Amino acid sequence: MTELNWRHQTVIQALLSRGPLKEDQFHRIFTGLTGKTPGSDRQRFDDFLLKINKALSYVQFELRGCRFQYDGQVYYGVVNNVSDEESKLGTKYSVAQIAFYKAIIEAIVQDGAAQGTISNIDALNLRLENQVLMGTTSQSHGGLPHVPPALKNFSISMKEKTLDELVQDQWLSVTPHNYIGLGVRSFLDLRSWFRSNDVPACEVCNEAGVKAALCQKEGCTARIHEYCLKKLFSERKGERVCPSCGTQWQYTVTKAEAVEDDEPNYPTQSQPPVGSKKKRLRRNEIGDGDISGSSQASLPGGPNLRRSTRSSIRLQ
Repeated sequence: MTELNWRHQTVIQALLSRGPLKEDQFHRIFTGLTGKTPGSDRQRFDDFLLKINKALSYVQFELRGCRFQYDGQVYYGVVNNVSDEESKLGTKYSVAQIAFYKAIIEAIVQDGAAQGTISNIDALNLRLENQVLMGTTSQSHGGLPHVPPALKNFSISMKEKTLDELVQDQWLSVTPHNYIGLGVRSFLDLRSWFRSNDVPACEVCNEAGVKAALCQKEGCTARIHEYCLKKLFSERKGERVCPSCGTQWQYTVTKAEAVEDDEPNYPTQSQPPVGSKKKRLRRNEIGDGDISGSSQASLPGGPNLRRSTRSSIRLQ
């Protein structure tokens, strides 16, 4: 097992205690510990992160980076790579709260306009009964899935309180227009879920295009993150076309908007090619480990989550 010194341990502890950190904050911590800056000593920074991840891999954790799709900023965080029964016990959220979170995530990623948001009213009106899978072991005599009382009795006021908690814990976020969007932790933890559920990917970076711009040509399914558009079209001085179909893309890049050529060097694996973008999103498959097994913050639940998961809602 890779031996970590106190500097590596300090970085890990900072991420675990504070949650996801913006790139500049993370870089300042690195500089304070090593006396080096990532910009002037990139190799040392890369080796530093690689050593941490080699050690974390023994316990199925990973120091990962991602872009927050609503503002393009890079964040770093530590996530749990295992979705198992034990990881489900680390959540502070109830079964109903997790079902509510799942419903919000699915409503957002299913939006064909790729706005990446849902209104507060629409979120509060989501039906949690839809989170109960057909064909589970918990069914009524009529053959329909049994809906746990916890979901039936989850009131509007409970949903409002849960929204506040999820935003505070950075699983969800609130846009300047007061819409609900995914939080930094969701982008960090749900990367594999986005891929396995065929959430359409950005044509430039190949990450899930939850909040993205769409090609104007009818029938073209291309979507590109706003920050990826800025980079792509700032490099193509006279060409503003869709990388998928070649249609002219109505977009203007100003100098102030231009993104630096260098990609952020965060420790993450590249996304493999996704399947057909026409496949329907498979519902109800956000794993508890994806949302409640994170080491940074726990989604709601406790020792009873394991039993209720198997017997009543079967959160996979």
